[in-house]
Amino acid sequence: MKRVKRLLINNLFCLYFNFFHILFNGDSMKINFKKLIIILIITFIVGCIFIPFVNMDIYKEIVKPKFAPPSIVFPIVWGILFILMSISLYIVTEESSDENNIKIYAIQLIVNSLWNLIFFGFKWFLVGSIWIILLIVLVVIMTIKFYKVNKIAGLIQIPYIIWLLIAFYLNFSIFLLN
Repeated sequence: MKRVKRLLINNLFCLYFNFFHILFNGDSMKINFKKLIIILIITFIVGCIFIPFVNMDIYKEIVKPKFAPPSIVFPIVWGILFILMSISLYIVTEESSDENNIKIYAIQLIVNSLWNLIFFGFKWFLVGSIWIILLIVLVVIMTIKFYKVNKIAGLIQIPYIIWLLIAFYLNFSIFLLN
């Protein structure tokens, strides 16, 4: 497991280095900071819209598998993922005028956000597991579309897919245990 983590971290470091090298050296584009910040703000608002309306303490109360991370991990990981998702969308919208890229991004983001309501609000753990499968499918479709526009924009989504696979495993295990 440590070897996988180390490999993932090394690959992500290389990916980010290449991304920022391209951005700041002007090889392919100049940064439109206003647009990037707007994408970031919208992503965070939509991604977190239901959190104030649900009881996040449920995570402390339910029976969890042994591998379940502490609750502090989730906002940190989601913050990083929302930033990566935003950067990815920014790159794609700078290089393509295809509105389907924005649509798939918006759809997966809304589906992602609704999971909080399903899992924490309604405590529908099985539905939450199925919902994550839907989200994984949408994110894979988005990743492929983004990759076709810009390889880095697609590759930036890999941590998101990995986290969703972990989330599915955790969510389904919670369903089985509760």
